[in-house]
This record gives sequence, structure tokens and C-alpha cells, in this order.
Amino acid sequence: MTAQKVAVLDLGTNTFNLLLVKITPNAYYIFRNEKIAVKLGKGGINHGFITDDAKKRALEAIERYWQIIRREQVDQVYGYATSAFRDAINGPEIKALIEEKTGFPIHIISGDQEAEFIYKGVKTAIDIGGDNSLIMDIGGGSVEFIIANRDRIAWKKSIDIGAQRLLEWYHETDPITQVDVDKMFAFFKSNLTELALQMDRYKPSCLIGSSGTFDTLSDIYQHNINRFTSGDETELPLTTGGFQQIFKSLLPLDKEARMKIPGMIEMRADMIVVASCLVKYVLDKFAIDQVRVSAHSLKEGMISVIQEEMVKHKHISIFGN
Repeated sequence: MTAQKVAVLDLGTNTFNLLLVKITPNAYYIFRNEKIAVKLGKGGINHGFITDDAKKRALEAIERYWQIIRREQVDQVYGYATSAFRDAINGPEIKALIEEKTGFPIHIISGDQEAEFIYKGVKTAIDIGGDNSLIMDIGGGSVEFIIANRDRIAWKKSIDIGAQRLLEWYHETDPITQVDVDKMFAFFKSNLTELALQMDRYKPSCLIGSSGTFDTLSDIYQHNINRFTSGDETELPLTTGGFQQIFKSLLPLDKEARMKIPGMIEMRADMIVVASCLVKYVLDKFAIDQVRVSAHSLKEGMISVIQEEMVKHKHISIFGN
């Protein structure tokens, strides 16, 4: 099979992503990577709907991506949507609007599918190793927890405690108050009991952060140590000590001050505090002393599945079409 030019659309709760890829059964090359902070969950995610403003931002982003995809003359488009679309009563309606506008099929994937793709994506970036690690991907609507080694997933779970939800529940004042931090930690303790049981069962000693929040934490850490990775590296530097230092510095700051931190980007500045609280809880609760950061996640996992389908069937049919 000759190389195909493929577009992968990842319609997340916070960010809409577009990857344009040249792909064969044996290799792929990403030649365009776009991100737009749509904030689809803002104002409605904890009430089970997508607001009109968020829908407008989503359709504007899709219009931009549609034009790019048409201009690049891709062979096939794969679109998938995650937590906000899964949970919002009007998620299917907005999915249908996007499909009508573009002609691209959009698949609302389950949390279980999302975790599976994340695992596959992380495996394309780093060698997880033979011992179990905890992979964590903090989205706007959900957080995927995967306990796995390089060969298999031992346990996975998607939980609706994403950063946009936490932001609207616990970050009402800026800077955040210690009272709200304490409330958040109590919430984690109550809602992560199954994770605690599985951590005790499988005993992973390493946390692998997947993309998003962890990209930004790594960028801040690299500025702190004045040592920077190249653009093509797929494992990014971060240590537990480095994270703890960043976490301590974040809590007293409002958004304006956070934006002045070297390595901070605007699309992360709102949610970085609550997301870091979740990382802090996991590291401390489970006495994890090693942190790794994968630059790959859901999108790259999808590409991995596309390659598998090309080899297996000589064509691509990810969602059974």
C-alpha cells in the first residue's frame, strides 16, 4: 500500500487538535499539528450541556480545520470526540452539525476507548518498561488512569474529574484559597477509591503524564533548570522534586502572574492549578518517586491504530465503517 495522507481530528473538552499525517503500514510522518483552545466545557460541563458560546467556538475551529484539510487534499479523515460530547445532552446535536458542515464522520468514543488510545499513544513515545506504571492523562472533562507496562494494560478507568470541572467546582477565586485546595483533596480521596485499590494491587512506582498539562509542567521545569529538549523528542523532562517546586510556586499566583512564568502558555493558565493539585494528590497519596512525561497521547494512539488496521486489512476501518 502506498502512503496515505490522513487527518486526525481530536475534539477534546478543552482543546480541538488536528494532526495531518503521511502514513504507511510501517511508519508515519506528522507534517502539521494544530491546536485551538475551544474550551467546549466552559460554563456548562458540570450541568450536562455545551453552551451556545462554546458551540460557536467549536464551529469556528472546525471551519478553520476544514479549510486546512481541503487545502491539503487528504485521503481520509478520522474524527473523534471525548468527554464533553459524551456527557452533554446536546453533544450529539453538535456532532451532527459538524458532520453536516464538513462531511467528516465524528465518533464519540467511550472513556474506555479513550484510555486505550492514550496507552497506545504513550507507547509510541517512550518505553514504558516491564514494571507497571500509572499513566495519567488530564483532560478538560475526564481524567484517564491506566496501570500498564510495555506489554499490557492491567487496569484502566476514565473518571469525570477533568480540569474544567475542577476549575468550576474549586477555583472560584484567583489565586485559589487553601480552603478550596483542601476541599479538592478531600474530593479526590472520596472519588478515587477504586484507583487506590488498584494502585495497591499492581503497585506502580512511576507516574507517566500524558501530554496536555504535563507538557506545560515540563516546559516550566526546563526553564527552571535552563536545559531544553529538541522539538523531535517524545519523552520530556520532569522530576518529582521539580514538580513539587512548581506546585508550591503556582498556588499563590493569579492568572496574570501565572502567565509570567517562563514556559506557561495561555491555554493552560486557567486550569494548571487544579490539574497540578490532582498530580500532587496522586504523587503524595501513592508515594510515587518517579515522573516521566510522554509527548504523545490520544492522537498518536489513533495513528498507531490506523497503522495496525493497514497491516491487518490492507485498508483502514477504525470504527467499523
